[in-house]
Amino acid sequence: MMMLRVAALLVAAMLVATTDVAPAQDALKKDMVGQWELSTTERSKTCVVTLKPDAAGQGSKLELEPACKAALPFTKDITAWSVKGLDIVRLQDATGEAVIDFTEVEAGIFEGLRQGEGVYILQNLAAARSMAKSMDQMIGDWAMVRGNGQPICSLVLTNTESGPDNFQVFIKGKCDPAIAQFAPTQWRLERGQMILMSKTGDIWQFEADDNAQWRRVPDTADPLIMLRQ
Repeated sequence: MMMLRVAALLVAAMLVATTDVAPAQDALKKDMVGQWELSTTERSKTCVVTLKPDAAGQGSKLELEPACKAALPFTKDITAWSVKGLDIVRLQDATGEAVIDFTEVEAGIFEGLRQGEGVYILQNLAAARSMAKSMDQMIGDWAMVRGNGQPICSLVLTNTESGPDNFQVFIKGKCDPAIAQFAPTQWRLERGQMILMSKTGDIWQFEADDNAQWRRVPDTADPLIMLRQ
């Protein structure tokens, strides 16, 4: 009798779990239908993916633009998409196995990892193109200033590639000793932050106050600010 009662409770728990998962899956499936950009973290290689609601084998239909296979070779194995669990968006092969699984890290931005290759981003196509425009606006001369407005360094952000998803940055003239010691050589945009990197791998992060001013984070009593020139 006790065994029957335990079995009944287990079945009930499974039914509740299934009931909880299904609405979440349906909502995510609905939200994912449309055009998305699949890319490396800083969009040096991109691919447009159109996710469709129609059933296809063990998932739903999708379309990859012709340039995808050249930009991101692993996409040649992708034949469908699906939602797994509560929050996993899977791009899968013909057998239903994951080519890459994505989870949402910010509103409308999903992140996935391929072992031995790195992290890839899946985001709404319109938002991705807006980010590309933002990056174009970053190219050029910048001044680094203290919180009191005192200039301490001049830098040039370029669109010249320097390693995977990073771009060259140059210091102009003489800088404050702290900046000269850091000596940034690369930069990128990542999740709304400006990232400066030194040759030794040190990283400084800046967040935008507005379109022309970026403040180093975490904030300090004597902040560093990047200003577009």
